[in-house]
Amino acid sequence: MKLETFIKRPVLSTVISVLIVILGIIGLIAMPIEQYPNIAPPTIQVRATYTGADAQTVLNSVVAPLEESINGVENMTYMTSSATNDGSANITVYFKQGTDADMAAVNVQNRVAQAQNLLPAEVVSVGVMTQKRQTSQVLIYALTSDKGQYSEDFLTNYNAINIAPVIQRVKGVGSCDGFGAKTYSMRIWLDPVKMKEHKLVPSDISSVLATQNIEAAPGKLGENYNAQFEYVLRYTGRLKTATEFENLVIYSNQDGTTLKLKDVAKVELGAQMYIVNNLVNGKPAVTNMVTQMSGSNANEIVKDVKAEMEKLSKSFPPGMEVVYGMDVTDFLYASIHEVIETLIIAFILVILVVYVFLQDFRSTIIPCIAVPVSLIGTFFFLNMFGFSINLLTLSALVLAIAIVVDDAIVVVEDVSRILAKGGVTPRQAALQTMKELQGPIVGEVLVLLSVFIPTAFISGITGELYKQFALTIAVSTAFS
Repeated sequence: MKLETFIKRPVLSTVISVLIVILGIIGLIAMPIEQYPNIAPPTIQVRATYTGADAQTVLNSVVAPLEESINGVENMTYMTSSATNDGSANITVYFKQGTDADMAAVNVQNRVAQAQNLLPAEVVSVGVMTQKRQTSQVLIYALTSDKGQYSEDFLTNYNAINIAPVIQRVKGVGSCDGFGAKTYSMRIWLDPVKMKEHKLVPSDISSVLATQNIEAAPGKLGENYNAQFEYVLRYTGRLKTATEFENLVIYSNQDGTTLKLKDVAKVELGAQMYIVNNLVNGKPAVTNMVTQMSGSNANEIVKDVKAEMEKLSKSFPPGMEVVYGMDVTDFLYASIHEVIETLIIAFILVILVVYVFLQDFRSTIIPCIAVPVSLIGTFFFLNMFGFSINLLTLSALVLAIAIVVDDAIVVVEDVSRILAKGGVTPRQAALQTMKELQGPIVGEVLVLLSVFIPTAFISGITGELYKQFALTIAVSTAFS
């Protein structure tokens, strides 16, 4: 189809322009909003806990076997690991850009399973966690009280039971993790003097807990017997209160006396760990970080999370409140606002320059129509490519204004030149212009495309960073 066709059939041109704008608006509405493109390589985190062990022991008995098993997993680039004196082990595995994160997690999980027999029994019983690592945090909130009447333990458990599960169900949320959260735990503080007096070691207490604090299935009575009733036996099950733990029998003597746990230890319902104290404005609090899934809309996530929090706050205990420490949309809105403001200023300046040099209001209307159609239509293809509205794509649109308006200016200026000579109608002048400029315009667009499109095929993080920028300019130029 020759370009003259669009001049001879103005209705067709109008319909195509309207269709481009509609498709662009649909793409604009569907596109996620974020500050920068998601260029971070997929990462998988492996976590394990060896309670009571120091960092060197964790390194030798937990980290080393896991690293040897995980090393060389498909598409892996490198991994980092750490061990702490509280018995925690963390291994982060990094993969090549473009690797499927779900498949990477499965592959790492399979390698971890192969190393289970090499790990201490205490580590295996607690479990080794493998999960995709979410680095794009969108919101940080703290649960606290106005007068400090609630302890950190209470706030942590209230958040874990009533708030975090609801937040994790919000569309697009990857995780909702707490910083040093103090969940309730039964603490057994051993008295070293009494332990030595009774010739006990900590492993003796662990054995008692393992044998007496269990869920069991005792079975039935009278199932295969000529009895009127059949009885199902029920075991007490796991202990729940500090008093029940205190009465655990460590051993009994021949004279009938028994040694109970309360005789050698102090038992209380406390926190699982005490390595972090969380305060907000000097009052006990629990802080949680909300991260987003890849490709999700940060703006919608924050809006939905705050809406859910508003509903949950109606059932909070008296005095409990939510404080937002970080909201990524604050900086996101400010950054996007600056870029959009620049976009509008650039558009206005282009129109003013065209009017000043052409001195014709009707001729100025053409760039005013061509630029929005090209820019809005670009969003349809950006959505098809899986891109997002971010600083790079918006900055590319700012630069694309000058390129997009260039074709319209060239055509309008040539039509004005032909009309100034006289002897032709505007329609004839437009047709003559297209015969003269059809080749140069198409050539100009092809040259620009040949410059920007190859940038999208650069590998690695650099290619991912500039892909959206380059293709945005290329698509808008092609539309022009």
